[in-house]
Amino acid sequence: MKIGIVVSEYNYDITMMMLQRAEEHAKFLNLDVTKVLRVPGTFDIPLGVKKMLGRTDIDAVVTLGAVIKGETDHDQIIMQNAARKIEDLSVEYSKPVSLGISGPNETRLQAQARIEMAKDSVESVAKMLTRLKEL
Repeated sequence: MKIGIVVSEYNYDITMMMLQRAEEHAKFLNLDVTKVLRVPGTFDIPLGVKKMLGRTDIDAVVTLGAVIKGETDHDQIIMQNAARKIEDLSVEYSKPVSLGISGPNETRLQAQARIEMAKDSVESVAKMLTRLKEL
C-alpha cells in the first residue's frame, strides 16, 4: 500500500515531529510513503491532498497539522474548512484521507502533547485501505 503525506509547515516544531512519527509508523506497518508534501499551513492542505489523490501511485493520504488557538476565532475557521474539504476529497476520489490535524482551540502545550496522534492518522488510512479491499 502506497501513501502520501501532506504536512503543514506552520507550527513547524510540532508538525515536523508529527511527520517523523508518521513516517516511522508507516514503515512499521509496511506502508510505502511515496511522497511527502510540505505546505505553508493547514488551510493549504486540501490542495495538496487533491494533487496527491490524482496520482496513480498513491492509494491514500495522511494529513498532518496543528491548529493552535490565537486571539481570535481564526483557528475555528481554518480547521472547519480544512476538515470539510479533506473529507469531500476523500469521497470524490474514493481514496482514504485521514485527518491528522490537531485543534482547533488548543494551546501549544496541548498540540505538543498530541504529536503522537500522527501515528493514529497513519493507522487510519491503513485500516481503511485494508477494509476497502474487502468490498
